[in-house]
Amino acid sequence: MRCDMAKFQHRISESTTTEQEWLKIEEGFSGTWNFPHCIGAIDGKHVTIQSPANSGSNFFNYKKSFSIVLLAVCDADYNLTMIDVGCPGRFSDGGVFSNSKIGQRSEYEELNIPAPCCLPGTDITCPYVFVGDEAFPLKQYMMRPYPRTQLDYSKRISNYRLSRARRVIENAFGIPVLASRWWIFRRPILAAPEKSKEIVKAALSLNNSVKHEERNGPVLRRRYCPPRYVDTDDNGNIIEGMWRNEIGDAGRIVELNQTGSNMFKRRARETREKFENDFVSDIGKVEWP
Repeated sequence: MRCDMAKFQHRISESTTTEQEWLKIEEGFSGTWNFPHCIGAIDGKHVTIQSPANSGSNFFNYKKSFSIVLLAVCDADYNLTMIDVGCPGRFSDGGVFSNSKIGQRSEYEELNIPAPCCLPGTDITCPYVFVGDEAFPLKQYMMRPYPRTQLDYSKRISNYRLSRARRVIENAFGIPVLASRWWIFRRPILAAPEKSKEIVKAALSLNNSVKHEERNGPVLRRRYCPPRYVDTDDNGNIIEGMWRNEIGDAGRIVELNQTGSNMFKRRARETREKFENDFVSDIGKVEWP
């Protein structure tokens, strides 16, 4: 059976196209996860595939399996908003993000992201950013945690706030990829890289579509993503979702190694410091942790 990708393409894409869409996503992260100016959480996985013919070591990753790389961005409600899939698995130590369409369009300001503006209640101008873990490079448009050694109070708070926002992408991946919803990810995909790429895109597009349709019905009748299935926030305390108990054979999905250089420019460092200072200010702080 062939999936009609065109039917679901409006659910997920390689770029969010309007400033209004970005601002709506920012409202979700600011209101739900207390991270202003955040327009998406990003993460990546190696999707294991069968050994491609005549490919040499091109798809051979650091875990000694063959894979293609999946990068994805999601909104505050666990919906995937952008994906990039198909980079050969060998790009695990610096080239994944910079070689992805998401990375290139971010770098060359081709995503229609709104212009920098003041953080809420302040006169501090700050850009809109994605949040990622230590695997991603620090950029003006990409925030990553401070190194976890010898952190002072404000840096610990900053890391905590970033971690809360970033956990959203763990859940967005956890529902279709790591949990029991799409069994295609439980074993190596038995297809050539280009076909594997289309299979992954189809599964994630269908995931978004099913979640979208289910939201229109009663909460207690949801089966694909029922209550308490994803992480929830209880006054600053994260309650882990049930999908984490259903991971199964997650060995077929491999975490990314470092995707970019640790060298970062002064303006990127200053942007991270602006968020850090805001999170401990009277205006930007919250009552927890």
